[in-house]
Amino acid sequence: METETRDEKLGRAPLGKLMVSLAVPAVAAQLINVLYNIVDRIYIGHIQGYGDVALTGVGVTFPIIMLISAFSAFAGMGGAPLASIELGKSNYSRAERILGNSAGLLVIFSVFLTVFFSIFKIPILYAFGASDVTIVYAKEYISIYLIGTVFVQLALGLNTFISGQGAARTAMLSVLIGAVINICLDPVFIFGVNMGVKGAALATVISQAVSAVWVVHFLVSKKSVIRLQLKNMRLKKDILMQIAGLGISPFIMQSTESMVSITLNSGLQRYGGDLYVGTMSIMTSIMQLIVIPVQGITQGIQPIISYNYGAGNKDRVQKTIVRMILVCLTATLLLGGIAVLKPEVYAGIFTDNVELEKLTCQVMPVYFLVITIFGIQSACQTTFLALGQAKVSLFIALLRKVILLIPLAIILPKFMGVNGIYLAEPIADICSILTISVLFIFIIRKILRNMEKNVMMSSSKEKEEQRHE
Repeated sequence: METETRDEKLGRAPLGKLMVSLAVPAVAAQLINVLYNIVDRIYIGHIQGYGDVALTGVGVTFPIIMLISAFSAFAGMGGAPLASIELGKSNYSRAERILGNSAGLLVIFSVFLTVFFSIFKIPILYAFGASDVTIVYAKEYISIYLIGTVFVQLALGLNTFISGQGAARTAMLSVLIGAVINICLDPVFIFGVNMGVKGAALATVISQAVSAVWVVHFLVSKKSVIRLQLKNMRLKKDILMQIAGLGISPFIMQSTESMVSITLNSGLQRYGGDLYVGTMSIMTSIMQLIVIPVQGITQGIQPIISYNYGAGNKDRVQKTIVRMILVCLTATLLLGGIAVLKPEVYAGIFTDNVELEKLTCQVMPVYFLVITIFGIQSACQTTFLALGQAKVSLFIALLRKVILLIPLAIILPKFMGVNGIYLAEPIADICSILTISVLFIFIIRKILRNMEKNVMMSSSKEKEEQRHE
């Protein structure tokens, strides 16, 4: 009875209480997930003698890590909203087929990514901004990290299906277990066993493996509303097309993060040097601290929108969207405001190098200026995903990074030097947010009107059937 009522609460429970119960564990899970990389960087940055250089080297591996995460988002975030919509329609068998096909994709992606990056990691790392000084640390970290690719794919990709059925606390525990193990093992491997950067990577692989086992165990158990079964992992073209249509947007959002990192790191290396690349390694981690809680909020609330959209509950969909936008905007105003007004609060966490900390504090207020209102874009993006609006989600994903940020980061330094690279971010952000806000107003109105028409038609049809009876 417990598994039957959990998904039904998405359509019936008091909205405010439901949003809190789903969003809080999701935010916690996202923040804990960030610890996998950030804790590594904090420990690495404090290694005696070469911590600052090692930190820069590990920062160069970030695009590869983001690409691996992007493939998990393709299958997980492409499939989970579809499964939630099917749950709203009480179509459990279809939801399980979507889960199974997503899992099948994740396994295929794992094999491909492990082989590809293991073979080509050296030229890729140099292309991502590594120097002859930092390449050794970048290579050490990513070589071990790649061994755990399959665990990353399963842990991140399938956990969305746990939160998508309203089991937010279980989804949070999936991440918490791995993070606690990672935090405990990091100092042991880095300093105790004296493995340095290799120890940080090994701790991450072990922790991700435990998280993956936890996630899979839940999804095959009776506790899950939809069950992961081998028979459903056989890929079906119609399901794959649906997953791909929706998954391409979060994939581009995360994979283009790698393209952005490549562009920014290579530009900073060219116009500034290793110290400037180091500032980006720190600010990338800070960006995660700001954006990840918002992603947790949207990930927790998304199943409510998807479920009620599938069930035809227009009023509930509308109220959820409005509240999500307000909460996300408040979060980025607070977290981004600290980076703009008090950059030293964040910068000092990641390095003991006075010169690196000083430079980071100088550039951070400019770089994060418009991130303070980024919550608007994040909420709009998630709404389109939750409603199955693949084309609009794809455009939004491309706009900020591919169409705006990357070209600006290449063009501006030619006229403004290294400062142009830091300015590219706020300019791209404000243009993107304004465009998306206008699109959102027009498209959501249309979707809500169509929902109202469908409800009226359905009600009219039911009355007609009752007359005939």
